[in-house]
Amino acid sequence: MGITDDAVEVRAQGWRRLAALHGLIETELERCLQTEHRLSVVEYTVLDALSRQDGWHMRMRQLARAAALSSSATTRLVTRLEERGLLTRILCADDRRGIYTELTKAGQQLLEQARPTHDQALERSLQEATATPELQGLVDFLHSEVKS
Repeated sequence: MGITDDAVEVRAQGWRRLAALHGLIETELERCLQTEHRLSVVEYTVLDALSRQDGWHMRMRQLARAAALSSSATTRLVTRLEERGLLTRILCADDRRGIYTELTKAGQQLLEQARPTHDQALERSLQEATATPELQGLVDFLHSEVKS
């Protein structure tokens, strides 16, 4: 194996570790958010992304990027959340083709209730990951980023 092959293998190992950590975290978040708040991880992500915007609204395209979803999947997700009264859609006054998605008061309240559950599940997942030597370095890196 040459130097280039070694570099490729190192990146592949890093990617596998990152994917394993992501899977561990997402599984725990999904379980806790569903059980306690009837929210999926991606639904929580959308509510959280909207809450971080001035006026609590975003264009659908921005929301799709924030949630890492396709346009059609974002539309279906927004429809489900809108039916639950957590979001609303507003036509853009400047561009009739543009649609904003906005967090409702009920959406903000549910997010505030779910945020501690999310944060505790995330911390538990990271703590659990430290028991796996291959994941320890990633967890240490994440914790060091929080401190800096």
